[in-house]
Amino acid sequence: MTRPDDPRPRKGSLTLSGHRTSVTLEPEFWEVLREMARARGASLNALAAGIDAARPPEQGLASALRVAALRWVRQGAGPEPRPGPGPG
Repeated sequence: MTRPDDPRPRKGSLTLSGHRTSVTLEPEFWEVLREMARARGASLNALAAGIDAARPPEQGLASALRVAALRWVRQGAGPEPRPGPGPG
């Protein structure tokens, strides 16, 4: 069983345009994506489908999801940052 504080990436299933797909992301990214979906009044699948549709073909889905989550947090729309280890 995975501990809640386990930083290892986790696989999640999404339905995009009627097709099931799996994406592996770190728990923090899943958390931010769920918060983004809640803030927009959308499901996680709908949020991911929008990100998928807007990504350039050379960018992978997992990368596009991470970048979208990072941009959302940087814009100040995301949850309050939690204390964590500093750089290096």
